[in-house]
Amino acid sequence: MSFAEYSEEIRDGDVAIVYLGHESMMPVKVRHGGQTQTRYGAIRHSADLIGKRYGAKVTCSKGGWVHVLHPTPELWTVTLPHRTQILYTTDIATITLMLELKPGSVVCESGTGSGSLSHAILRSIAPTGHLHTVEFHQQRAQKAEEEFAEHRVDHLVTVTCADVCKDGFGVAGVADAIFLDIPSPWEAVPHAKTALKAHGGRVCSFSPCMEQVQRTCQALLAHNFEEVETLEVVLRVHEVRTVSMPLPDFGLDAPATPQAPPLPASNHSAVSLKTTTPPREMPAHTGYLTFATKPRT
Repeated sequence: MSFAEYSEEIRDGDVAIVYLGHESMMPVKVRHGGQTQTRYGAIRHSADLIGKRYGAKVTCSKGGWVHVLHPTPELWTVTLPHRTQILYTTDIATITLMLELKPGSVVCESGTGSGSLSHAILRSIAPTGHLHTVEFHQQRAQKAEEEFAEHRVDHLVTVTCADVCKDGFGVAGVADAIFLDIPSPWEAVPHAKTALKAHGGRVCSFSPCMEQVQRTCQALLAHNFEEVETLEVVLRVHEVRTVSMPLPDFGLDAPATPQAPPLPASNHSAVSLKTTTPPREMPAHTGYLTFATKPRT
């Protein structure tokens, strides 16, 4: 099992996602002789998981059942242990697109946090890319390093415990893209420029406050970055439902003419059709995404 590669069979040492329902999932470290308790009863790792195919339906000790899923960055985002506030799939998808990540890309990231975005980046740049991630907090950096090894993507990532605003990313002229999720990203802009390749690259900064965005944009422009833009991603899910619409009366009793033959009689007074309605409430602001391009030097 690897977060960057798919495998068919559950093996000892894998991290699997136990799916109890759409709003209820949890990660499980699979071990010989291990057990996991759920509201449907116990799952015995040796008998119920190891050797089974991912996606299999597993019956628990109380007779209920769950599905065991292969881990993906999206599933990890909704099940991971929170050490910090995290980015969710809506923002992550936009970041991956706008930074133009692809297999072989080299990315620098700060801070690592809970690793939600890191796993998505690793899948995008595998199998030949590399992620240099910098975390200021020593325990968080150590925990992230342990998770990357457990998820078998440690060969794709280098974790550094440092203050990126003072010490930079520890690399120069190697990165295709930079991501900043720190309180004062404007202080890291010079180090981001140093880390990017000479032929240019992309930068993204995530900030919850407009004052942070303003200072970051000023710093990017001061260091000759181009195409500076800020956007906010708001997901608006419409409800699809069936409605019944009455058919209008076109005057079927009107006499026919050569130009307008008589209309056939309708057996239905209404017609059913699909329509959508916007949500009454929706989650709004998460943060602002500021993007910029380092020009070729």
